[in-house]
This record gives sequence, C-alpha cells and structure tokens, in this order.
Amino acid sequence: MFKYLIQLEPLGLLYGSAGRFLSPDNLVGRSGTRFPPSAAVVSGLFAASYGNAAIQDLQLAGAFWAQSSAPQNFYVPLPLNFTSHTPSHQKTLQAGHITAKLTWNDEWQSHGEEQSKSHSGGWIAIDYWQILTRSMTAISQANPVVYADPWKFLPHLHPRLQETERRVVNPEENGGSLFLENSVQLHPEVCLVYLSNLPLESGWYRFGGEGHMVDITCHELSESTQTLLRRPVGNCFALITPAIWGSNRLSYRAPMIGQEKQWAVTTMLTERPTPFRYRLGDRLDEQGNKVRSAHQPKRLSRGRYAVPAGTVYVLQEPLEVPWQDWSIDWFPKEGPSLKRWGCGLALPLEPFN
Repeated sequence: MFKYLIQLEPLGLLYGSAGRFLSPDNLVGRSGTRFPPSAAVVSGLFAASYGNAAIQDLQLAGAFWAQSSAPQNFYVPLPLNFTSHTPSHQKTLQAGHITAKLTWNDEWQSHGEEQSKSHSGGWIAIDYWQILTRSMTAISQANPVVYADPWKFLPHLHPRLQETERRVVNPEENGGSLFLENSVQLHPEVCLVYLSNLPLESGWYRFGGEGHMVDITCHELSESTQTLLRRPVGNCFALITPAIWGSNRLSYRAPMIGQEKQWAVTTMLTERPTPFRYRLGDRLDEQGNKVRSAHQPKRLSRGRYAVPAGTVYVLQEPLEVPWQDWSIDWFPKEGPSLKRWGCGLALPLEPFN
C-alpha cells in the first residue's frame, strides 16, 4: 500500500522526452513529446539507493503535481467524462472549472453547461475527488478548481563538444556539431509528486537525463488519501495513471489472461493510446555477459501502448476490491510486473447521478 509521498522540485529545467519524431533533421516535430516523467523513471532513483534486490516489492504511482506549499493535496488527471474550461498558465497559475458531466444510462448523456472553450482533460486536486461522485448541480455549487498543465516545453540547441576538449566537434563528424534538447520549464510554484510504498532519502538527485538536478523530499502520505485509495472501485471508476493491459506482446483496453477477458466492460470513455517505454537492465555482449560502464545506456524495453490516464470504465459487475488488491496476473510482466509502476491506478466514480 502507498505510504509515502515523493515531492520532486526541479533545480532549473527538466528534460522532456522528444519521442520518435524529433531529430536534428526535424526541429519542429514535437508530436512525440512527453512530460512529466513516468513512475518507471523515478524507480531508477530507488534502484540506485536500495539496490535491485531490495526493490523487488517496490510500488510507485504517478506522475502527479502539486502546489509546493501543499504537496499532500496533489492534482490527478480529471476523468474524461467531465469537460472543463482551463485557462493555460502564464506568469501565475490560472484556475478553471468543470462545465459539464457525462453520465452513463444505456448511453452517455451530458449534464451541465456546454461552452465553446470547454474541453476534456485537466487536473483536479485529490481532496475534490469525492465531489466528482455527486450530481452536476452539487459539483457546480462546490465549483472544484481545475488546472491545465503547469509546464511548458523549451526546445533549444546545444553545441556538441569533443570528448577530450571543450571545443565544438567537427560538423562533418558524428552527425553535426549541434544537438537539440527538449527541456521543460515547470511553473515555479509547483512540484511533481509520486506515491510509493518505500521511503526515499531526501536530497538532491540527478534525474531524467541531460544532467538535470532535482530536490526530493519524502513525506508520509496523508491518512485521507490512503483511505480513498483503499476504497473498492465498484462498477464505475477512472484511471489516474496510464494502464498497460494484455500479454508481453499485445496491448488491450482491459485486462486479459490469454484470450480470456477479465472484466465485462459495458462501456469506456477514453482517448487514443499513448506510447509507453522504459530502459531497464544491462546490455549483453556476444557471450551473453552483462556490459557495464559509467555511461552505458540500459536496454530499451519493447514499445507498448497505454490506455491514457483519465479513462472511465463502466463494468457490468462491480470490482469489490481496491486497486491494491487487483490480481497480479492482470498486469504484463516484463522483468518486473508493471503493477510496480502504478499501472492502471484507479479511483471510484458514480455514473448514474
């Protein structure tokens, strides 16, 4: 069970994965950008601190974000059956609000005020989650705050230096003298948040690539959040982290064991799947021995597709157990089980009011 909250504050910029379309020959293609870093990235900090043998029972979940002054009330993805108006942040964080709600009664039906600038997505504080289970009238009276992403991408060019001298390499060697860094600027008032069942020593760490540094603080997770996470999800719930279902080779929209469906899904509300990939384990030489060096990259995992956070499931039969007690067989296993990284962490909703 998650017991700790990992608060991560960048010391400057962070690195945003550029995805498959960004290269020196394609400087404007940012369609594959990804941020914030996944729980799989943060697990590398635990592996460096504890060692591989001690993190076999590690569980992480994220990424979320919070106001730096109130990390316990962190923000999770807004379920996709809500539409909201969320002004993009500029110098200060600008709060938005929910404009409409879709409920399921043989078909998706809208309740609330539709506005031309409304859209799905956004972030809502975990303390407001119980309000989402109420009617649209009650939600409008409570007026929970919704935010857009509190970060922006800052791609810029770096000179590529020679390995033994602080001089720019010959442009005709190594594919050019410049490389593109797709950095990210997080709003100065916010931090990233991850949940963990193990503590992590507070301090400064290198994190996310390109030598960027972060300040990490470990807190005990509030009892109110632990109580919410212990609730069974019932027959309607929303994902607050991406979910990878299926075998090691195939990705599905719900858990499968072989060709057998584990959930009787009445309907779901989702968007197109997102790429999910990570680096883990050492490279092997021709004799099958591990190759280890200071700057040797880890092996890249098989590319997978994830059901995005915010997806809403409606099932025929309720799940009477919380996410923590879901069967380990529902999660793919590629080395560690993907449940280690909070795959498909879900919270209950109420679709019929």
